[in-house]
Amino acid sequence: MLSLLLAEDVHMVRGALIALLELEPDFQVVASVDRGDLIVPSALETNPDVAIIDIDLPGTDGLTAAAELRERLPACRTLILTSLGRPGTLRRAMAARVSGFLLKDSPPARLAQAVRAVANGQRVIDPDLALSAWEALDNPISPRETQVLRLAARGADAGEIAEQLFLTEGTVRNYLTAIVDKLNARNRIDAIRIAEEAGWIP
Repeated sequence: MLSLLLAEDVHMVRGALIALLELEPDFQVVASVDRGDLIVPSALETNPDVAIIDIDLPGTDGLTAAAELRERLPACRTLILTSLGRPGTLRRAMAARVSGFLLKDSPPARLAQAVRAVANGQRVIDPDLALSAWEALDNPISPRETQVLRLAARGADAGEIAEQLFLTEGTVRNYLTAIVDKLNARNRIDAIRIAEEAGWIP
């Protein structure tokens, strides 16, 4: 019997997933949580074989929680579920060394197969997502430019960004101009959209 932890913040989706998983004769859901910061404490308490984690969770995002879980409970495999098929998100998941990465619209049978595969020590990646990540361009913006763009995406103006990053407003504007150029964007808003879709400003 495989013991499972499920982390999903949408109540109805979580209930449906639990019901779906427990239809499998060899699965038992031993814990379910609706926040990322509850994953590790629940896992340490219930010691699941596999943690099935939604990527977008309140408290702590799924990938951060998965990386922490790997450190604290290395025997527990992690399977990330997401509705966001962004290549950059897959790269972050690979960096966090998760065991599997599956899109939420995958067929139920594929989820069951993925859970069994990761429990057996295999890595599972949604094939469509793997292909798009393979074809995606590398991130052209620097770490500092990423910081600037992330703050801009949160609504900060040049002055606020300059204050937070200890830069001059002129330097911030130069960074923003460079980012727009590098991403072949029409403007700052378009640059934010491009970077978010690629998973470069998580």
